[in-house]
Amino acid sequence: MSTNESELTDLEQEKINLDKTFRSLARIFIVAGAIGWFASASLLIERVKSLQNPTKDLACDISPFVACGPLFDRWQASLFGFPNAMLGVAGFIVPIVIGFAIFAGAKFNGWFWRGAVIGLGLAWFFVTWLFTQSVYNIGVLCPYCLVVWLATIPMWWSVLIVTMIQGFWGSRIRNLVSRRGISFIPASIILNYGVIAVLIMQEMGDRIISSF
Repeated sequence: MSTNESELTDLEQEKINLDKTFRSLARIFIVAGAIGWFASASLLIERVKSLQNPTKDLACDISPFVACGPLFDRWQASLFGFPNAMLGVAGFIVPIVIGFAIFAGAKFNGWFWRGAVIGLGLAWFFVTWLFTQSVYNIGVLCPYCLVVWLATIPMWWSVLIVTMIQGFWGSRIRNLVSRRGISFIPASIILNYGVIAVLIMQEMGDRIISSF
């Protein structure tokens, strides 16, 4: 095989690997985005029900420490002057659309992916802040909020690591993560989930278990 043929084969293989990477990212965006959207919509519906009938038991009120009703009147639940769930209903549409666009053959430039990382990064920081408020300040876990957190985390870590591997943040960062590549994604997600689980059990475990 000549040098030109070898280089052409390498380029074709690189293109195939790139397509596989972004298709995997698209699947994560669609699945996690859909889960996050349904959880946000369900939470918003429960909020409306609580306004219509404040004395009615809500479907998400499982125990005194696992419930959404007690959170609705907290300022953290409407940080921008409206229910946070509205952000999820609007925001989770974006990764779903991006995911389907990738499957349809769309190719996005580096600036687009950097914007996606920043956007999902803000979402990740927001849900992490809500997590700390729920666990350490309020002492109540909202079931639908937990689902939103679980949906946001894999999208954030996946798009961050994929864009680093593809060199959208510079060759130095790409070389730093390229040795293990995609394997960083499940490791980061599992670690993030693990930290949340440990902190919840450490702070609220006994109260949650005793409330059932």
